[in-house]
Amino acid sequence: MSTDASTDTGHTNADRPDGAPTVDTAWTVRWIQTSAAVLATERAALNTLDRDIGDGDHGENMDRGFQAVLPKLAGLAADASPGSVLKLLATTLISTVGGAAGPLYGTAFLKAAGAITGADTLDGAALVALLTAARDGIVLRGKAAVGDKTMIDAWTPAVDAAVAAHAAGASAAAVLTAAADAAAQGAQKTEPLVAHKGRASYLGERAIGHRDPGAQSTSFLLQAAADSAGDSVADVTGATE
Repeated sequence: MSTDASTDTGHTNADRPDGAPTVDTAWTVRWIQTSAAVLATERAALNTLDRDIGDGDHGENMDRGFQAVLPKLAGLAADASPGSVLKLLATTLISTVGGAAGPLYGTAFLKAAGAITGADTLDGAALVALLTAARDGIVLRGKAAVGDKTMIDAWTPAVDAAVAAHAAGASAAAVLTAAADAAAQGAQKTEPLVAHKGRASYLGERAIGHRDPGAQSTSFLLQAAADSAGDSVADVTGATE
């Protein structure tokens, strides 16, 4: 079921005829806003994780990228779709985020946008497609696999959990919650791993005991997605009711 965003500036969460809840453009905007707030709060923590096994700037880079997209949300068209919002995020991250994170997350959100092109509302199946495309984009760009101590160790469990939740008949919000929970567990499980990709791979066994910063930022982003599915309605300009 689609909503006419030009006449519904509140972008309220819609329901399909079968009653299965969906999320829409307002959720996508809230996801970005919530992510930006979380990344600003966790900037130092992510930098510390990255300092242990990387360049020490992951938190700074992620914060800069998400802060850069916030003012652009005010320029969204009244009929903006979830995919167009994610594409805006993707291009902003690619142009503003340094290190490996910019191309990786930018590719992830660009592929996610492509997976939901033309959709005004997203049900569980669409969210599974979104998350899967994002994960696959990161794999395509970074060539990482589960166990390499990268953000894929959070993304792949998140996708698997989303698939299982949707197959069990979960709502869109529940699919996002399942993904977020699995991502958090996946990030934690990077601690005992030896890194096989990126700067951390040069450390060998010295990387053991340290959490991968990309996996942790993935956990933050997917938790923000889940939290945003239950937040109060916001319009596409970012104003809350």
